[in-house]
Amino acid sequence: MKDLLISITKGLVDDPSAVSVDVDEPNEEGVTVYHLHVAEDDMGRVIGKQGRIAKAIRVVMRAAATRNDAKISVEID
Repeated sequence: MKDLLISITKGLVDDPSAVSVDVDEPNEEGVTVYHLHVAEDDMGRVIGKQGRIAKAIRVVMRAAATRNDAKISVEID
């Protein structure tokens, strides 16, 4: 899952070396939180107009997690 998020994000940004993901342990509801970190200049590219790209990333990640019977959340830091 982490690799999927990194590969999606690296295709969007100008500085792929600055992309990193931190993963939290599942909380009491079983949701694993993925914290996406990108360069300051690439933040707009990852979020998109009105958050459309960020929403699309979250949808793809949630769909992939569902195939693995997992619950995830993606936060862009």
